[in-house]
Amino acid sequence: MLDLMYITNKPDIALIAQNAGVDRIFVDMEYIGKYERQGGMDTVQNHHTVKDVENLRKVLNKSKLLVRVNPIHKNSEKEINAVLEAGADIVMLPMWHTAEDVEKFIHIIDGRAKTMLLLENADAVKNLDSVLRLNGIDEIHIGLNDLHLSLGRHFLFELLADSTVEEITKKIKSAGIKFGFGGFGRIGEGLLPAEYIVAEHYRLGSSIAILSRSFCDLSKTNDLKVIDDVFQSGMKKLRDYELYLQGCDRNFLHDTHLKLQSRVNYIVREIKNV
Repeated sequence: MLDLMYITNKPDIALIAQNAGVDRIFVDMEYIGKYERQGGMDTVQNHHTVKDVENLRKVLNKSKLLVRVNPIHKNSEKEINAVLEAGADIVMLPMWHTAEDVEKFIHIIDGRAKTMLLLENADAVKNLDSVLRLNGIDEIHIGLNDLHLSLGRHFLFELLADSTVEEITKKIKSAGIKFGFGGFGRIGEGLLPAEYIVAEHYRLGSSIAILSRSFCDLSKTNDLKVIDDVFQSGMKKLRDYELYLQGCDRNFLHDTHLKLQSRVNYIVREIKNV
């Protein structure tokens, strides 16, 4: 089964997600450079804090606590140490460009938590071989949103349709490092159906995925009973579909990949015609 992540800094929502079977609660402290990259786009730009990490650490007893810090900067050591002291199980480094960036991150962590690299720009793709030679990388997640912008694509899932992600994951698998990519919403929904994306995770051997904002859109309700029902039903459908995929052969996964390519190409044509 995929290790599933959900972004929130709210303890009550985190508990609902944990009880529904979400594997990782994701605190997002990244802000440096984010507005410049994504300003004007329909993306969530969180402003979570070390205090949020502390608050979630108090309530989580099954789900792992993952924290995205800022890219390497002059205060990285102070920031990462504070996150570790607050109880992070996994620390994610975004927007790294070189092996030197990654080395600094690994050195600061110093084995005190698991390390996750967020691969999300053209430099990271170019320098991946040198990064994979380093010791101390536990996981790599491919961030399709920023990566598709960096590579000049029109739609984030083009990177699944044009084999960009496949070529990257071949290298990561060869290095024996656990990886994931992108995110998805609820089974049966989405401009690009979530089941196509989940099947792509299985085709490529991915282990990690983010549950997107559309999986449980908190802007639509603050009723905890409704939110709990959404999580419970959504997780059941997703896990049932994963069980189904585990019984499918490579031909099914290949055919689903062709459907994904066709749908992505249609979406890109629509975007270009706007």
